[in-house]
Amino acid sequence: MDLLLEYHSQLLAGTWMTVKLALVSLAIALVFGLLGAWAKLSKNRLAQRLAGIYTTLVRGVPDLVLILLVFFGGQVMINELGYATGLWGYVDISKFAAGAATIGVIFGAYFTETFRGAIMAIPPGQIEAGVSCGMRKSLIFRHIIWPQMVRYALPGFTNNWLVQLKTTALVSVIGLQDLVYNAFTAGRSTGQLFTFMAAAFVIYLMLTGLSDLAFRALDRRYSRGVVRA
Repeated sequence: MDLLLEYHSQLLAGTWMTVKLALVSLAIALVFGLLGAWAKLSKNRLAQRLAGIYTTLVRGVPDLVLILLVFFGGQVMINELGYATGLWGYVDISKFAAGAATIGVIFGAYFTETFRGAIMAIPPGQIEAGVSCGMRKSLIFRHIIWPQMVRYALPGFTNNWLVQLKTTALVSVIGLQDLVYNAFTAGRSTGQLFTFMAAAFVIYLMLTGLSDLAFRALDRRYSRGVVRA
């Protein structure tokens, strides 16, 4: 316990980095997820095919491989392109940006299917009723599609978020000082690796527990007036 108190600032800094990384990557994943769902549900065949390639490719490659490819290979590709075209000089991709972008793109593929399934679960008659009443598309989305999409998507969304929060631990392999990296560094320097990894275990458990409580409250809000079987 004394060791944990001595290194508490390092653990707190790693926890804050993990939370920031998870939230930024979540914002990116939401954008890709909504765009992917729109593309798959559109009547444009090109958009459907591009979205299908995106989800198939991303879900078929291990997350760690993608992170390493983006951080190392992506930086080389950008710099070689800039050198060949003369449009920019040397670009140094930060570890945070590489991790957040990669995790966001990865989970955007999962959110694509979550949002697509949620939108398809909405009875089409309700949307047709809104059109027949003269509602604009923006009003139909805000008052009919969005509230029900959130309710149908919440179970899958919650699961994806919890997995995404834990996936942030992979960025420790590229040297980003997240919770796992700081806990491992402190444990290795003190010879008490088990103690610090156990502390990381507890912190992750607390983060996922708080997230679960928040999503349960959100589910109760969007399920008002819904009769449960």
